[in-house]
Amino acid sequence: MTASQTRLVAILTGIAGAAALRLVPHPPNFTPIGAMALFGGAYLGRRGLLLALAAPLGALLISDLVLGFYDGMLIQYVAVALVAVLGWTVLSKSKSPVRVGLSAIAGSLIFFFVTNFGVWAVSGMYPLNAAGLAACFTAAIPFFQNTLAGDLFYATLLFGGFALLEKAVPRLSAQVA
Repeated sequence: MTASQTRLVAILTGIAGAAALRLVPHPPNFTPIGAMALFGGAYLGRRGLLLALAAPLGALLISDLVLGFYDGMLIQYVAVALVAVLGWTVLSKSKSPVRVGLSAIAGSLIFFFVTNFGVWAVSGMYPLNAAGLAACFTAAIPFFQNTLAGDLFYATLLFGGFALLEKAVPRLSAQVA
């Protein structure tokens, strides 16, 4: 196996591992999904946006096959795809801790706004006016803290863990993936 292939397998294993963590008990919205999308976008983007999107979305789909499908699934997938694009555009060249942290925060905000806008637009739970949108976002605020904490925690785990792995296994630090 070439260094490039070894690196790709390690990256995909990290993404799959993050998706598997979604299956263990966790506080509401404290999941690795946002960090997984950022990581996939950041590390797989050099191979093309398609792979940067396919890996985290595929991992999400596999975990949803186990957990079950749900209303608003398509909206969540759009939000995850946007976070992967964020990783691809902002982190594919430079993955400093500050950039990763700020991108994780931005990813949490993207996920919050896209998914809650979707809830407002299609769920029928809120009137389709400014007051209904405000009520939807307000009701979602308590969940945002766990989304943000999960994204920051898992981004640290994925990006930091992979950086340590690259130092420990020089073959992985090839700049070809």
